[in-house]
Amino acid sequence: MIPDDFRNRLQKSLHLRQEDHSLFESDAYRIFNGFYEGLPGLVVDRYASTILISNHSHQPESLNSPIEQISQFSSAEIPEIDSVLLKTRHSTDPEERKGRLLHGQALPQQITEHGIKYAIDLRLNQDDSFYPDTRNLREWLLQNSKQKSILNCFAYTGSLGIAALAGAASAVVQNDINGEALSLAEKSYQLNNFSQVMTILKRDFFSAVNALKKSEKLFDIVILDSPFFSSTRYGKVDLQKESVQLINKVRPLVAHEGRLIAINNALYVTGKQFIDEINDLSKTGYVAMESIITIPSDITGYPETITAKPPVDPAPFNHPTKICVLKVLRKDQKLANF
Repeated sequence: MIPDDFRNRLQKSLHLRQEDHSLFESDAYRIFNGFYEGLPGLVVDRYASTILISNHSHQPESLNSPIEQISQFSSAEIPEIDSVLLKTRHSTDPEERKGRLLHGQALPQQITEHGIKYAIDLRLNQDDSFYPDTRNLREWLLQNSKQKSILNCFAYTGSLGIAALAGAASAVVQNDINGEALSLAEKSYQLNNFSQVMTILKRDFFSAVNALKKSEKLFDIVILDSPFFSSTRYGKVDLQKESVQLINKVRPLVAHEGRLIAINNALYVTGKQFIDEINDLSKTGYVAMESIITIPSDITGYPETITAKPPVDPAPFNHPTKICVLKVLRKDQKLANF
């Protein structure tokens, strides 16, 4: 059911984002998250001069009215907007899943965050090619990567690795099996005129990790941002049941006193469950929880706008996308060599 005051909710959500100082250095952010702010199935993001509307409903036509309101509202309320793109996630038409222009002609080719340029392709697939929810992680990498070597697993379009390079990382390896997505990482590298080495490793995760282990490569920071579930002939990812196994898969690639950034985005894994798994792993004495990285408020919603909670409790995290920084020790005390 469409709330009678939907336009007012939309106006309030936009106002809070416009007043959020943490968003002043980004032109990619969430304007409305219907799952938490009153209209499940509908998500509205801004990417530079484009509004991206994502219709997640299994009955897409049920959201036609608010989608039309959003299209008109955004063009009127945000002067910089010159196009509106609609992605219908459960459409039988692959082009509708990738996105259809409701208004305007051209889509932006890049966005800016914390002064860093990121190449984007909003019609790359049914996703957006850039994830605003990991903005705080990119800021952490910007602040903690100086003279560090980075392995970015499941890199997709490489934004986390690009943030590390902007933070003066000495070298970054971007690993993903999707060559089209990795090409955006290369474009981002060029947009920022980086001088450090960025290696593109287009290879299945399990195959890539095995090869890096055989060559005895060690990194200061390893980022593990896998999909919720995937399966290839080399191995399976299942964050619902096997998140620790995945962490242990990459842990041998982390140098002594290095960091492993573990992300679990499984909607039905509670925060307590994930923390308990990390604590069990810590009993070995070689892994320790160092910090939790929160998800930005434009993604979670604000106290004034939140009308619903996640299906399971993510606490102590603030969102089902659960991000933690682990400190890793090695018995052999070997340092990074990449």
